Amino acid sequence: MIVAAGLTPAWQQILSFRHFHPGEVNRAEAAHWCASGKAVNVATAIRHLGGDAILLSPRGGTVGTLLSEDCNRLGVAARWIDTTASARVCTTILDQTTGSTTELVENAAPLTSAELAAFIEATRQASRTADVMVLSGSLTSGAPATVYRDILDGYPGRAIVDARGDELQAALAHRPFLIKPNREELARTVGRTLADEAAVWQAMDEVRARGASWVVVSAGPGAMLIASPEGRYRLQPPPAPVVNPIGCGDCLAAGIAWSLSLGSTALEAIRHGIGAAADNLGRLLPARLNADRVRHFASQATIERVG
Repeated sequence: MIVAAGLTPAWQQILSFRHFHPGEVNRAEAAHWCASGKAVNVATAIRHLGGDAILLSPRGGTVGTLLSEDCNRLGVAARWIDTTASARVCTTILDQTTGSTTELVENAAPLTSAELAAFIEATRQASRTADVMVLSGSLTSGAPATVYRDILDGYPGRAIVDARGDELQAALAHRPFLIKPNREELARTVGRTLADEAAVWQAMDEVRARGASWVVVSAGPGAMLIASPEGRYRLQPPPAPVVNPIGCGDCLAAGIAWSLSLGSTALEAIRHGIGAAADNLGRLLPARLNADRVRHFASQATIERVG
C-alpha cells in the first residue's frame, strides 16, 4: 500500500482558449474542473495505474466537498482532515495557438495547530502499513518546516519527498529513499544558484550526504539527472504530445512509488515514473493515466551512466 500525503489540495479549473490575450477580455472555448493538488494527483495517478493508495489531505468548505466528491467518483481512497478554512482553487489557462500554459495559483489557507496535528497523526497512522510513502507539496503558511520530518520519524519504509527549501532540508534527517526536486527547487534547498550541470551534480551530492539515498532532478523535456548509491545517471524522457503539463511532476512521483511497490529496482521505478509523466503531458486533466501508455513511454526512455 502507498500513502500519498500533502497539505495543499486544490480544486482545479482548466480554461482552454483559441488564443489568450493578457490584459483583454477572453472567452474560453471550454472549461473543465477536477480535484488536483500534488498529493491528490499522486493518489489519483496511482489509482489509475492500478495501485493501492490512500490520500491524506485537509479539506474545508464547499471546495473541500467538491474535492472529496471527485475523489470518490474516481475511486481514490482518502482520509480527509476537516478544516475551518476553505480549500483553494487554482486555474490553468491553455492557449491553443501558442501551446503555452499559464497557472494561477491560490495559496492554501493556514491550518490551526489542532488541524495540523491531526494531519500529522493521521498520516503517521496510515504509514504503519505502507510499503511506500509520498510526501509532496508546499506547507501551509505558518506550518513549521519540520512537518514532513515529524511524519517520517520512525517510518521504516521507503519515502519519496517532493518538496523544497527548509521542509526538504528538515526531512533529510530521516534519510528518505528518494527526493525529486527540479533544478530551481534544488537551488532553493541548497541556498544558491546552480549555473550549470556541474553545479547541479554538486548540489545533488550535498543533499545525498545529508540523508537522501536517490536524488532525481527533472528538467521538463530535458535530460533528468539521477544521483544514487549506485552512481550517476542521465535519463532522456521520451517524446510525447503536449496538451497540459500540469501534474507531470506529481505523476513522476506516483509512477516511481507504484513501480517500487511492485518490486522494481530504483532505476526501473524512475523509468516508469518518467513514463507516467509523459502520459500525463498529453492529457487535459492531471493524473488520469493509462497503465499501458505509461509502460509504452517508459520503454522509450533512455538511461546512460555518467562517470
